[in-house]
Amino acid sequence: MSHRRPWPARAIRLLACPVCGAPLTARPDDTGLRCPAGHSFDRARQGHVTLLPPGHVPPSGDSAAMVADRVAFLAAGHYAGVTGALTAAVTTGGDGPPGALLDLGGGTGQHLAGVLDRLPGAVGVVLDSSRYAARRAAGAHPRALAVVGDAWARLPVRDAAVDRVLVVFAPRNGPEIARVLRPEGRLVVVTPAADHLAELIGPLGLLRVDPDKARRLAATLESHLRPHAAAGHRERLELDRAAVTTLVGMGPHARHLSPAGLAAAVAGLPERTPVTVSVDVTTWTRAG
Repeated sequence: MSHRRPWPARAIRLLACPVCGAPLTARPDDTGLRCPAGHSFDRARQGHVTLLPPGHVPPSGDSAAMVADRVAFLAAGHYAGVTGALTAAVTTGGDGPPGALLDLGGGTGQHLAGVLDRLPGAVGVVLDSSRYAARRAAGAHPRALAVVGDAWARLPVRDAAVDRVLVVFAPRNGPEIARVLRPEGRLVVVTPAADHLAELIGPLGLLRVDPDKARRLAATLESHLRPHAAAGHRERLELDRAAVTTLVGMGPHARHLSPAGLAAAVAGLPERTPVTVSVDVTTWTRAG
């Protein structure tokens, strides 16, 4: 057996076979997962596991370059305030601290790791369609497990298995989120507010936040979940040109800008630029 750390057993118990839906367990040698029907899924060398039905191709996820930029930007602590706002929403209220978390579209697992640091009794699963992100997420926290999966398909998670589903700047599959949440569980969504990164939109030609985002979010969720609470987080950062470059490179803007075009635009910025970080944090419970 390699030197990789064992998967957290309680996190494995949250998972379901993507072929037949049966519970998954670890192989005796910790090299992968299997279900009672014999469907088996190998553990990658980097520590993650791919849980997709046979022949299913997930949506294209973040590229290796985007993931590298995300690692650099988050490791510098620029979004620590966002993680803090997420953690507050996850841990506030309810019947006690949540014990099982699912981070959908969780990328490198940085936000989930920050939440788990505040919940010493909890375990988590990061699910992302990017294998590059999953490789990073596999080492994000000793009580987290990383899965390559498709957030738009049936999730490889057991019914009513998790206390919290986290969605930070990622897709939201309302029916599946409602299915995997426990009866008293909650969904916590972080979305960009209208003034998020406002200082960079014009100079760099970034995508603007859809002013109808809140209504569209509600429309995708409200037949399966109901609003429970809402909060916001807003702060002002001062970013140098290198940090601005990694910030743009890690998100959807990177798909619309060439590296040369981005470099030229960033070169026109001051040495340090004030940048607004502004997000909405909404909490949802199961409907009915």
